[in-house]
Amino acid sequence: MTASTPSSPAVSAPVPAAPDDDRLPPPRFAFEAWTWKEIAYLLTNLPMALAGFVYVMTVVVVSSALTITVVGLPLLAMGLMGARLLGRFERNRARALLGVRVDEPSSLPLRRGPDGLLGRMWMAVKDPVAWRTALYDFIRLPWGVLTFVTVLTSLFVLWPVLPFVARALSNVDRAMVRGLLSPSDELERRIAELESDRGVVVDTAAADLRRIERDLHDGAQARLVNLAMGLGLAKEKLLEDPDAAAAMVEEAHGEVKLALQELRDLARGIHPAVLTDRGLDAALSSVASRCTVPVKVTADLPSRPAAAIEGIAYFTVSELLQNVSKHSGARSASVDVWRSRDRLLIQVRDDGRGGASLDGGSGMRGLSERLGAVDGLFVVDSPPGGPTTVTAELPWRDRGPDERPR
Repeated sequence: MTASTPSSPAVSAPVPAAPDDDRLPPPRFAFEAWTWKEIAYLLTNLPMALAGFVYVMTVVVVSSALTITVVGLPLLAMGLMGARLLGRFERNRARALLGVRVDEPSSLPLRRGPDGLLGRMWMAVKDPVAWRTALYDFIRLPWGVLTFVTVLTSLFVLWPVLPFVARALSNVDRAMVRGLLSPSDELERRIAELESDRGVVVDTAAADLRRIERDLHDGAQARLVNLAMGLGLAKEKLLEDPDAAAAMVEEAHGEVKLALQELRDLARGIHPAVLTDRGLDAALSSVASRCTVPVKVTADLPSRPAAAIEGIAYFTVSELLQNVSKHSGARSASVDVWRSRDRLLIQVRDDGRGGASLDGGSGMRGLSERLGAVDGLFVVDSPPGGPTTVTAELPWRDRGPDERPR
């Protein structure tokens, strides 16, 4: 007598809605949810590949051949933008049915791109994402026919091993989607960095213009207005009371000196003359002489860098030495500037109380953003109790012929 046990259907472990395709469950003889999704993807390959092939041949190829005519370039630009839409649909299909995690490429910055219709069309024509999508649609027709015929035949003839066949074929599709429809990680990262850096540069320039306007309005302009009023009163009293007029002229002379000093300081804040005439070493020595803490400056530069890099280095050291004067409580400080291959390195040290950080205020954070906007680095090492060491790196660029002092 034999005992029989009731057979139970195979139960599969629950599968997440959208797992990483590298962690998909292995194929089994039992048809699971992911197996059916892969089969659906492979069966729809043929209509999608046929539609993509027809689109590429009729729109992209024909418009490319017509680029010698007036209508060729607009048609090619519109055709490539349409290819982008096809690529988005294919990425969504791969995410839903194959579990492939593919990020969307950055959209074309047509609104911020070159001025004029021709410039925007040329940007669309040069779009690498659209061209890779067009290549994807062009080469997939034979593959779509192969997968459709193989899966459809296997459903009736080789159904016991169909999960393994579907996994092997869909892995090829995953590789094609990653290779042709995925954005370039390095390129996308660089584009994002440049967009962020451009925003920082624009904000910094606007803040500098506001500062200059405020300093002119509240400083030199107000003094010049008072000077004009004083000279007007002195002119009226010149014949009636010469002594009072002479006192007013003397007071006006003092106002002129103060106004000139403020204008000189403002010009130094924009771009100091000593930096243009004598270079970074002399300019940093001038900044150090105005610091309330004794500062030793060492500059070892074989030549002068580009004016923009030189200016950023000057204002970085100037801001750091102002922080040393106001907040550090240091007794001495040092500034070292040197070149290492294609980088300009700056190091400012002080023996103060320490505790400086990029989160401590807008000054340090602003310096970090300014240097980051030109592919520079800004590192603060300031433990409580000191000492503080701030290291800045800037890309080295040689001066052009038109930047050399005359």
